[in-house]
Amino acid sequence: MLKAFSKGISQLNDGPTRQVLLLSIGISLVVFISIWSGVAYSLTNTALFQIGWIETAIDVLGGLATMILTWFLFPGVVSAVMALYLERVCEYVEARHYTDLSKTDGLPLSDSMMSSLRFVCIFIVLNILMLPFLFLGPVFPFVFYSVNGYLLSREYFELVATRRLSLEDAKTLRKANQGQLFVAGVIIALLLTIPVVNLVAPVVATAAMVHLFETWRREQSGQITVQ
Repeated sequence: MLKAFSKGISQLNDGPTRQVLLLSIGISLVVFISIWSGVAYSLTNTALFQIGWIETAIDVLGGLATMILTWFLFPGVVSAVMALYLERVCEYVEARHYTDLSKTDGLPLSDSMMSSLRFVCIFIVLNILMLPFLFLGPVFPFVFYSVNGYLLSREYFELVATRRLSLEDAKTLRKANQGQLFVAGVIIALLLTIPVVNLVAPVVATAAMVHLFETWRREQSGQITVQ
């Protein structure tokens, strides 16, 4: 597990991988700046109350709420953006570590976009439903990272696995390694909620998932993992 993530981090030294990383970061920042600006504009230009101090308090609380929601939703949105470039990252990882693998056509762009859209919708709904757990103090982090760990691990694994396996075979392999996969998902969720680190986390997570997938797939078929 740790070895896979260590290799994922080392993948950042690869020039082509860094290009994808910068593109992903750029798009993610544009999306969130747009969301932040839109909410901020709405709050500052909409007068809900005539009493000044109440209006000011609502603007401040609205800004804090926007910050919290942005932090919650960042993992899902940036992962969905990354899914559009996942094929390239996977190819770079395979070219560096798994030279015995043949080229794959990968997922069609339309399928990748639909999968990402479905994931984002589920991610947003579940994270909104989790907000009441904020009032339970120490319980919230366990709920937050457990739910998001499961969602993220499943999304990343299936996007990587279905490049080389049928959806049915990918599900079988996922279920056979669901314990380790869940731990990997929690690590990904944690990385995606750490400021600055969360900008490189999708590439690291994708690369790590390729290593985990290849390890499990080769173990299942009795092959020796290529280093």
